[in-house]
Amino acid sequence: MSIDAKEEAAVALTGRQPRPAGSNPKVKPGGYLLMALAVGAMILPMVWMLLASFKERDEIYTVPIQWLPERFDLSNYMAALDAVPFGNFFINSLITTLVGATLKIALGLTTAYAVVFLEFPGKKFVFALVVFALLVPQQIVIIPNYTLISDLGWINTYRGLILPGLASAFGTFLFRQHFLTLPVSILEAAALDGASHWTRLWRFVVPISAPTIAAVALVSIVSEWNEYLWPLLVVDKAEMMTLPVGLTLLQNNDGVTNWGVLMAGTVLITVPVLIVFFLLQRRIVTGLTSGAVTG
Repeated sequence: MSIDAKEEAAVALTGRQPRPAGSNPKVKPGGYLLMALAVGAMILPMVWMLLASFKERDEIYTVPIQWLPERFDLSNYMAALDAVPFGNFFINSLITTLVGATLKIALGLTTAYAVVFLEFPGKKFVFALVVFALLVPQQIVIIPNYTLISDLGWINTYRGLILPGLASAFGTFLFRQHFLTLPVSILEAAALDGASHWTRLWRFVVPISAPTIAAVALVSIVSEWNEYLWPLLVVDKAEMMTLPVGLTLLQNNDGVTNWGVLMAGTVLITVPVLIVFFLLQRRIVTGLTSGAVTG
C-alpha cells in the first residue's frame, strides 16, 4: 500500500486530517508554567529534607534560608542510627511490606478472576461490595479491627500488623477492569485443552497483566511501607515497631527536636520506596490506565 493510500485509510478511520510536515502543535506556556509549579511543590520539600539531613542544627534555623549546608557529612545519619534501633525497624517494615503486598496482590488477582471469568450467584453483588469498600474510609474500621486483634492476642505480632489490611478493594477493582479487556478466546482455548482455572490464571492471565500487577504492587508497597496509624495502635514495643513509628521515637528522643537527625531518619525511610518507584515507573501508567474505559 502506498503512503497516500495509508494516509487516506487513517483519515477514514479516525476522521482527522494528517498534520502537515514540519508543523508543531501550539505551545501553551501557561500549561507548562502550571506543570512546573506543581512539580516544584512536590520536589522542593524532598530537596529540603535531603539537604537538611546534612546540616548542623544552627544551619536549619538561619534567616534567610540557607539551602546548601556548609559541608556534607554523615554525622546526622550516624546519630539517627545510634539513637534508635533502625535495623529492627527496617526488618519489621520489610517483613510487613513484602508479606502484606504479596498477599494483597494474590487476593486481588484471584478475586478479580472469579468476578470476571466465573459464573456464580451474587456475582454482581460481590463486585458492588468491592466498589462500596472503596468508598469507606479506612479510619472507620480501625476500632473494630483493634478490638478483634486484641481479643485474639495478636498485639505486638506480625499477624496483628499484616492481616487486618489484606483486603485490597483498589487492587481487586483495577484487576477486574483490566481482565474485562483481555481476549476471552485465549482462555476458551485453554479451557478446551483441559486447563483448570488455576492454570488459566497463572499461565495466561498473569503474564499478560504485568503492567497492572506492577501498578497494584507499587500502590500496595508504598501503602504498607508508609503505614503509620495502624502499627502505632497495635505495637508498643520498640523491637516490633516499623520505620514510620520508630521515627517518632527519634523525634521524641530529645527535649528539643534535632531536625537534622530527624531529616536523616526520614531520608532512610524514603529511599527504599523511591527505588521501588523508579524500578516500576515504566509500567505504572500503563497499568493504571488499562481498562479505564471498560464498563
